[in-house]
Amino acid sequence: MGSIQQDRVWATLVTNLDYLPGVLTLEYCLRRVGTEYPFIVLYTEAFPDDGREALKSRGIAMAKVPELAPSNPQDYGNDARFKDTWTKLAVFSLTDFERIVLLDSDMLVLRNMDELMDLHLDHPSVSADAEASKRVFASSHACVCNPLKRPHYPANWVPENCAFSSQHHDADSAQHSGASSSSGLGKLNSGLLVVNPSETLYRDIVSRIDSHGTEYQFPDQDLLADLYRERWVPLPYVYNALKTMRESHVHGEIWRDDKVKNVHYILSPKPWNELDSEGNWRGEKEIHKWWVDANDERIAAERKVGIV
Repeated sequence: MGSIQQDRVWATLVTNLDYLPGVLTLEYCLRRVGTEYPFIVLYTEAFPDDGREALKSRGIAMAKVPELAPSNPQDYGNDARFKDTWTKLAVFSLTDFERIVLLDSDMLVLRNMDELMDLHLDHPSVSADAEASKRVFASSHACVCNPLKRPHYPANWVPENCAFSSQHHDADSAQHSGASSSSGLGKLNSGLLVVNPSETLYRDIVSRIDSHGTEYQFPDQDLLADLYRERWVPLPYVYNALKTMRESHVHGEIWRDDKVKNVHYILSPKPWNELDSEGNWRGEKEIHKWWVDANDERIAAERKVGIV
């Protein structure tokens, strides 16, 4: 697929220019931490030519994927960002690859994560068997604390039901082990998915989108947590460190700056939304400044080789 020669890759999905800064800095940071594996951008028909040219000029591999969505129209009035997240599940169809680690483009890779390429998952030949397969894919838990008190979130999204809360008593263990996939509400955050692509799994997923898609409030991740309940591998938070978890009243009990490998800038604003027209950061949260510093470093490196 494209110029990719290896069978294990990092990938991200982009559907619009709003997330292009995130994509470019994500790719830069993967190289900065010394990954041995290539990176590929999955894009849809809606992704503008300007964006494709920006990727091409940087030598970033691309692959076009189909848009996925339930057959019946769905209203994402409260969370418009979810409209495109179904398409992330197209990663399961990319059987040219043996292993794909899918990353959201609003992530900041701080430390090498190549070990995820060797994480044991069930082979595609058995992963569709609910009895035989208990390691279909890997992900981290969703934080269901709802720290921003969003009124449209489920009523049971409270700290006592959060899988991460169950780890507060043993913060050291939380750095290298995830709570069981059945912990809390058994929900996952699909910002990072470790996947062995499979035609059978993909067919099952597309079928579930068509039959039950409108029932899921948090589209792709609710579907995966439901369809593969207690059959996914829970990763420790360090691989998908949701930015809100760093707050002392959320999961500051387990968060360790020096252990986090990958920060996920969930919700709004994104760090790049806090840059003014001259590129100066106007935000306040230290964790957002981490991304801004990495982005500045990327831009400086690109200018040295004539990319502007």
